[in-house]
Amino acid sequence: MQIHNLSEKNSVLNHFLSQIRDVNTHKDSMRFRRNIERIGEIMAYELSKELQYKAIDVQTPLGIKHTTEIKDQLILCSILRAGLQLHLGFLNYFDNAENGFVSAYRHHPNNDDTFNILVEYQAIADLNNKDLLLIDPMLATGQSIVAVYNKLMERGTPKNIHIAVVIAAPEGIEFLEKNLPDNCHLWVASIDDKLNEHSYIVPGLGDAGDLAYGSKL
Repeated sequence: MQIHNLSEKNSVLNHFLSQIRDVNTHKDSMRFRRNIERIGEIMAYELSKELQYKAIDVQTPLGIKHTTEIKDQLILCSILRAGLQLHLGFLNYFDNAENGFVSAYRHHPNNDDTFNILVEYQAIADLNNKDLLLIDPMLATGQSIVAVYNKLMERGTPKNIHIAVVIAAPEGIEFLEKNLPDNCHLWVASIDDKLNEHSYIVPGLGDAGDLAYGSKL
């Protein structure tokens, strides 16, 4: 798996990352959502450099301009609900992309820290021979992304697979490397230190879904 760690170079991306982590701004859910969206836009721009392009001619008022446009057919697929705002950031740039949504969540059958991943709702277009962008803000254990990937592969075979996350734990990256094809691309805004005993990312930022949309039962 090819890993693209976008925080290795200083940019405005790190500025937005610091704001979404800060507990002093966590009560401002609108600001959190907007920063996640802007992070998605930056990640979309960086990812666009790996896509295939085709030559086109554009008629301007004064002549013809020889340029390029994206050749690949993209499908943006977000894991509900936390992925919605990051999805919007990608969609702002890849406005011709098809879109898909999948629900995946941690199910704690014994009401303790052990869990399995349940994948339920799916709405996805035909994946065959297209570029799939699987979007989820947090890569903790990696189990959700792998479970969703396996479910989606029942629907078709993409040409290329890109996974976009805001914050990742090393344990989650290792899990993806063991369970996903070698030709996958992982795009990550920041790689953090570790998982804690509850399988949450440290230092992380907390629960991205709750911060964006309010606490859940």
